[in-house]
Amino acid sequence: MQLQHLNLNNFKNITEASLDFSPSINCLLGLNGMGKSNLLDAIHYLSMARSFSGLTDARLVTLGTDYMMLKGEYLRGGVAEELSAGIVTGKRKSFKRKGKEYSRLSEHIGLFPLVLISPADSDLINGTGEERRRLMDMVISQSDPVYLDNLIRYNRALQQRNKLLSAHIVDHTLYMAIEDALCRSARAIYEARTRWVTEFKPLFIELYSAIAGDGEMPDVIYNSHLSNPDKSYQEILDAARRHDEIVGYTSVGPHRDDLQFTLNQLPARRAASQGQCKSFTIALRLAQFDFLARATGLTPLLLLDDIFDKLDATRVERIISIVSDDSRFGQIFITDTNRDHLDAVMRMSGARYKMWTVDHGVFTPVEQ
Repeated sequence: MQLQHLNLNNFKNITEASLDFSPSINCLLGLNGMGKSNLLDAIHYLSMARSFSGLTDARLVTLGTDYMMLKGEYLRGGVAEELSAGIVTGKRKSFKRKGKEYSRLSEHIGLFPLVLISPADSDLINGTGEERRRLMDMVISQSDPVYLDNLIRYNRALQQRNKLLSAHIVDHTLYMAIEDALCRSARAIYEARTRWVTEFKPLFIELYSAIAGDGEMPDVIYNSHLSNPDKSYQEILDAARRHDEIVGYTSVGPHRDDLQFTLNQLPARRAASQGQCKSFTIALRLAQFDFLARATGLTPLLLLDDIFDKLDATRVERIISIVSDDSRFGQIFITDTNRDHLDAVMRMSGARYKMWTVDHGVFTPVEQ
């Protein structure tokens, strides 16, 4: 899959831009805060219908303006496609494929797969379980629309149960009606996550070893309340009901699942150096790329946002060697403040590329 052309109007600090991309590597060079990551966020928005920065739609609109517009022209499975997204202040956002509005945005997720590697990925190791659940949900949802539907249904039922608990309602009949839907979706979510970890783990371990070299043993372990084969989720809910009534929320279930990351059998957050943590998260994301490529039959876009910081020269060289494999990776977008890193990628890949300098939201092509 390729993004051939992108138009942006009033997206964050980018007032207006129109860019034609290389089918191989696209480099964005500039100081921090100039708009390099904002361009990647625009590409992410067209694939995922949301910003990777966590900003609400309203805050994506350039200050002092009242609308934002993105339009991307893609080549997907050999077929030309167009995506457009628009936000007008105070109105519902518009998201269209081939000029037709989606009835549900969830129908779009996974059709234009994408993987982003950024400095914020350190939260996967050092952050809360919510970050790691988001990783599972984002990857599986792009490859399995049934999973996304179950996740939406589960979260809706969970919200209803939490409302009953916070209001201190003790009507058993009301709880049973909600928990029936909760349990059906919970089981499907748990089974999908279990399958994903089983397939994902060997991809990750192989990539981590390629980046870090031999002698380091990484692992990914899936922890869930539903992993006990002797208890159903309904039984788990029943056992926790009194506790949940006291605290006012549902304390058990897939919304509390977590991934445990270890290095040499020790928690990565405590045992890994900065360079090892960075290698760990990059390997996680590249494994995500391989998983999505297999599951969707499409080559995802790969966005590399300032990924070489805090890595020694050997690990940088190994990562460049991996992502320069054009038989494995397709279209790549790279941001960096260091021209040497970008030149090294170009030398190793030998691929066609385009480069822009970025200054306060303005993109200037660099002559080759």
